[in-house]
Amino acid sequence: MPIPVLVTAPTVEPITLGEAKAHLRVDGSDDDTLISSLIAAARRHVEDLTGRALITQSWQLSWDDRFPDDFRLPKGRLQAVDGITYVDGSGATITLDQAAYVVDAESEPGRVTPAWGASWPATRCQPVAVTVDWTCGYGDAAGDVPAPIRAAMLLLIGTLYRDRETVNIGNVVNDLPTFGLLLSPYRLWSFG
Repeated sequence: MPIPVLVTAPTVEPITLGEAKAHLRVDGSDDDTLISSLIAAARRHVEDLTGRALITQSWQLSWDDRFPDDFRLPKGRLQAVDGITYVDGSGATITLDQAAYVVDAESEPGRVTPAWGASWPATRCQPVAVTVDWTCGYGDAAGDVPAPIRAAMLLLIGTLYRDRETVNIGNVVNDLPTFGLLLSPYRLWSFG
């Protein structure tokens, strides 16, 4: 499968600085920059583990030679297909009419199929013959992300804040399964 490319990153994080500081029991602003970076790192890690976009973001995916047989869009909660372009036999880039395809945003991952009675148009056999742009994520606000995902992020932020090195010397450490248990129902296995 081709690799999706992030076009527009989320404008907010699923955890606010205030929520993270309350979880960490941190007062003052000395560590605000560090904590903000840990929030972003936790989001990216959770997105990688689950195969999902958490907050609204735009992505692009391209296929060589032709339309895919299994036209699925990774990153979870599909909000909209923003456009599909293809290169026709003469080499012109054509924007596919929205009436030519059906978007299934209920399935995860989202799917795109030709409209009833239609088929995908012929493309030129070349790299990047078909490109789709789409928007995905749970929503625009932190509160749109499911509570278990946000709870897992807070656990990860807490660990990253407390353990600022890659090794732990002289302590007995036991991983608690809570983090994985919170995220397990949200993992998109086919794209994780």
